[in-house]
Amino acid sequence: MDLAEAKERLKAIEATLADVPFAEFAAFERDGRALHVAVTARLRKHAKKEGVWRSRELFATLKNAAYGYDERQARSVGGRDGVFLLDRTYRPANEMMRKLFDRYLDHVGSGAEEVAGALGVPLGELLPVRLVSHHLRLLGVLARREDGDWLVLVDCDRSE
Repeated sequence: MDLAEAKERLKAIEATLADVPFAEFAAFERDGRALHVAVTARLRKHAKKEGVWRSRELFATLKNAAYGYDERQARSVGGRDGVFLLDRTYRPANEMMRKLFDRYLDHVGSGAEEVAGALGVPLGELLPVRLVSHHLRLLGVLARREDGDWLVLVDCDRSE
């Protein structure tokens, strides 16, 4: 997927975000497993606030979803792009953890319940993850399903 195609895909689904828990941006396949990447109105709101909505940084990061999620390398090793788990036990807690756990997964009315319902999985089965690129991290939840994985993005983080 090139930059122009990514822009067109995001433009095409943007108008639907207010009416649905999430909208599918793209699907990628790696090692015979599909990864559906979806965005939310919450992501759009936070990305606009950070000044990255429809930016090169955002599209570069979205394209990194093509790396997929690898259970054997679920933890981020410095300098690598891809989809990595976030862990509640990491100390000291960082801003990404506060955004994803305190303000989304653990916060009533955040939309997490609706996302889990739309994916057909219990809220507790959603894996907290970050989609990493050199300039930006997109925060979301990953649902591992038999028919493929779903990565639903809900926030962004530019902190180092």
